[in-house]
Order: sequence, then C-alpha cells, then structure tokens
Amino acid sequence: MFEDRELARESTGLPSGARGAILTVSALARSLRDLLEHRFPPVWVAGEISNFTLARSGHAYFVLKDAQSQIRCVMFRSRHQYLNWKPRDGMQVEAYALLGYYEARGEVQLTVETLRQAGQGALYERFLRLRDRLAAEGLFEAQRKRTLPAWPRAIGIVTSPKAAALRDVLTTLARRNPAIPVVLYPASVQGDGAAQQVCAAIDQAGRRRDCDVLLLVRGGGSIEDLWAFNEESVARAICACPVPVVSGIGHETDYTIADFAADQRAPTPTAAAELASPDRAVALDALRALLHRLGQRMDRDLHARMQRLDIATHRLVHPGERVSSQLAKLAHLRECLHRALENSIGESRWKLSRLLHRANAKLPSSTALAADLETQLKRLNRAVATQQSRRESRLQHLAGSLHHLNPQRVLERGYSIARTTEGSVITRASQLTAGQPLEVMFAQGAAKTRVEGIEE
Repeated sequence: MFEDRELARESTGLPSGARGAILTVSALARSLRDLLEHRFPPVWVAGEISNFTLARSGHAYFVLKDAQSQIRCVMFRSRHQYLNWKPRDGMQVEAYALLGYYEARGEVQLTVETLRQAGQGALYERFLRLRDRLAAEGLFEAQRKRTLPAWPRAIGIVTSPKAAALRDVLTTLARRNPAIPVVLYPASVQGDGAAQQVCAAIDQAGRRRDCDVLLLVRGGGSIEDLWAFNEESVARAICACPVPVVSGIGHETDYTIADFAADQRAPTPTAAAELASPDRAVALDALRALLHRLGQRMDRDLHARMQRLDIATHRLVHPGERVSSQLAKLAHLRECLHRALENSIGESRWKLSRLLHRANAKLPSSTALAADLETQLKRLNRAVATQQSRRESRLQHLAGSLHHLNPQRVLERGYSIARTTEGSVITRASQLTAGQPLEVMFAQGAAKTRVEGIEE
C-alpha cells in the first residue's frame, strides 16, 4: 500500500517524503489529468448514450452508461462532423476514446475520437481483412484502373429502381448532357441477395456492351445497409467487367470494397454522374472558342495567301506583253535609224554644197563642173537610195525574223510550252518524273496535267 502511494506520488511529480506538502486544487487536478492521460492509452468503450447534446459550436456532449456505471463523454466538432449517422439517446454504441480529467468540474471524462453503432466492430474487422487480402492480390492497383471515356455513347446505371440515388443521378445526367442515353440495370442494393443481384447486373452490362461507362450507385446508410458492396463477389465482378465502372456509394466519408475495386470512386451518386457525363455547356463553350480560333486562323491564312498571289501576279509577265515590249523597242530603233540616215544625208548634202561652193570658186568652167556635179549628185543619190534600200531590206528581214521568233506565233502554229508548278520551262524529258504535275500553256489559255510516262 505504501509502495503504491509512493509510485503515485512520483507519477504526479510530488517529491518523495513530502507527506505534509499542501497542494492547491488546480495543482492536484493537473496532476490527476497528467496521471490519467499518461497511464491509460486510448480504448474502445461500449455503452448506451444518454443526455446527448449537440452544442452550437458543433461539439457533442453525452453520457455513456451501462447497468452499473456511467461516464461523461465529449466529442469535439473536428471529429463529430465526420459521422454519417446521428447519435440519439438510448443507442448502443462503441466509442474509441482517451481517458482524461476535466479540471473545471473535477470529473473524469472520455474524449471520443471515433463513434460507431454497437455490433459494427465485427463487420468493420471483416471489411479490413477483405480489403487487405484483395489489395495483396493486386485488384486495387492503379495500373489496372481504366480511363473514363470523354464522350460516352451511353451511360449504364446499376442500382435499385426505387432508390433516391437513381433520381439524383438521372437529374444530374439530364442537366449536364440530356443527349446521352441512359441504360438501367436494376438490382437490389440492400438486404439478402443484394450482392448476387449487383453482380448479375454488372455481368449483364459487360456482356451487352450497350454503354461505355457503368455507374454503381446507392445512397447513404449504416455499414449494414452498405454491406452488399463489401462482398468479395461484387469486387471481382467490377474488376472483370470490360466496361469502366464508377462507384458512387453512400456519403463522402463512406468507403466500401466496391470503391477500391472501381476504376474511379465518387463521394456521392451525384458526383459519380458528374464524373461520367461531360458538361454540354462547357463543351459548347470550348467548341465555340475553337471555332473562333479556327475562323481567325483561316482569315490569317487567306489574307497571307492573297498577298502571295498579288505578289506573284505582279512578278508574272505574259509572253504577249514581252513581245509587245520588244516590238515597241524595235519601232524605237527603226525611228532612231531613220533619223540617223536623214542626218547623215543632210550632213552629206551640206558637205557637198560646201565642196560645190569651193569648186565653183576654184574651177574656171562652172558648166563642166556643174555637169560633173550633177553626175556625182545622181550617183550619190543612187548610192544613198541603194544604201537606204539595203538597210530597209535588212530592217524588214530582222523584223520578219523577230516576228517568226515570237513565242506567241509558235503557240498559234499548234505548239505549247510545258512548265513545272514552280514556273521552270521543260526542254528535256529527263527533267520529268512520272506523276509530276505540269502546267501546259497554249496560244489561248493553259491547262494543268500530270506526267503518265517518260520516253527518252
């Protein structure tokens, strides 16, 4: 007895032998709190709820009792908000709690971390064992998960036709994209035989393949209510289904074996419908944006090609224009030659006039000189005429040669000019390859053709 008191005194921080020390109430209360919190680990405590109160702060206060004893409990808001059921007076529960001492009232109390309805412990242990075994087999591996189709042709639903979750899913699908057909595979989702019906519905959806994604949905409930989705047969049916499966079972905090086996897990049935169906409004907005970008790109490309066409048009000279330019140049040269001849004749006449003047001044007989001059003049005129005739004949010959060399005349005689698409003129068959596109120009117009064969 004395040793127990010494041990308690050491654990509370009191010096040994300090039997006569006087403690304040607060110091004693702190010592008791430290003793309880350090000596007792968290434990599961079973009992009946009494005097349950939910404060405005979100904290829950109640008494946990049995036939002989009771103890006060507190469950803070950070823990209570994750309960998917409402505790009530008279309910048999199991609390995972830490034993503590509330100094303000001088009472021992439990700080509850987790609260579950009585009888769920065995089911939860069974759930954990099955989850770990299937995970070890690789059924929950991320590599096995399939990507959901972005635009499913049809969406399948496995649930009870009377379930409220079905209405939520159908409402969500109609709101997001009413054009997608919905196929219902009815199955009971609670009670005896529910797991077998769910497996049969999943197998039917996989065999029929009339949907691209399958929703496995059910509303919230207790672990017993959701137990059909914790069966091994349901998990294996989901993994064997060739259609991607999205699970939306219970509330956000509810997890089942089906959630681990599914290709994607949604916190609620409504969220599962949102994952499986594309939002038509978002898709239409994206399509409008793409059409706008496509129109802008087409306008830019069309403008750039029009500019290139204008530049090519300015650089392209028609053969007729070249012939006209050469004819104009030839006419200019002919006029220059005619003026040069006239100037030469005028200068010759002027020189002749000077010579005649000097001759008249030096020669005593102007008649002989005049006769000789007239003869020379005639000879000169004949020579000039002959020279002019020769030059005009040569000019006409050159003009005729130029006329015959005109490409337009060659084209008018039935010939044509073959060019590549880059504008190069083809003069040899070795420049061509089979299947090469060509542009053939005629006297009037042009044609596009392709090389069928080559003969050297």
